[in-house]
Amino acid sequence: MLALAAKALLAGVMIAAIAEIGRRLPTLGALVASLPLVSVLGMIFLWHARPDAENMARHAEATFWYVLPSLPMFLLIPVLLRHGMAFWLALGAGCLLTVTLYLLMQALAPRLGLPL
Repeated sequence: MLALAAKALLAGVMIAAIAEIGRRLPTLGALVASLPLVSVLGMIFLWHARPDAENMARHAEATFWYVLPSLPMFLLIPVLLRHGMAFWLALGAGCLLTVTLYLLMQALAPRLGLPL
């Protein structure tokens, strides 16, 4: 239970740090947010819990394919904001697009032979 609390605290600190950096220097905040810190930490924690090379390889490969449907959100949100849409609506639309693309990825993955 202590390990879970430590993981949660670390994640919270990362998010707070990104928000503070982004408040002062938006581009640097975006750079830090774009780093695969969560994925790397997740792989470290997964390896610690289950040091299995094949399991880790499947995890890393699936992560790659799941990142792709999330990327259009980062193009849609600025377009909507620049056209006067409220932040929360733009964020919601971006999240809805991402969920839709995740579902599409899930449906297409077996047909394309993607290991998800």
